[in-house]
Amino acid sequence: MFRALTAALFILAQAPVLATAATCAGADLAMTSVSVQSVTKTRFLNEYRVVGTVTNVGGAMQGSNVLQFVDINQYGSRLDDRGVPPLAPGQSYSVAYVWNRSVDAGNWTTPLSFHLRGVAPLPVSLNDCNPANDRYDIHF
Repeated sequence: MFRALTAALFILAQAPVLATAATCAGADLAMTSVSVQSVTKTRFLNEYRVVGTVTNVGGAMQGSNVLQFVDINQYGSRLDDRGVPPLAPGQSYSVAYVWNRSVDAGNWTTPLSFHLRGVAPLPVSLNDCNPANDRYDIHF
């Protein structure tokens, strides 16, 4: 009996372990990246083009009637927003935002937060599986 149990445990230990989590059965939008794409310099201002990517990391297509946005926030206040169309599983959509800063501003002193916001249909549910993935913060 002991030998059979030991052999079974040895065989089980050789099996590959699934490293990835199961995919969400529903749609699950995520802010998967935000980065400064370019900087245009003038005499007094630096114009930063910041691009964020939204991805449906879930396993289902969003309905054609969804109304959703990426809010661009700073210090808790919404500066602007960008619309996001319904996304299929694995599909991504990029949004861009331009931020002007003085040439005298120090590096890494400007924080921006890109946050997903659903509006319709009610009840709104952008993140069925992981509500923590609907926000991305950046400093430049």
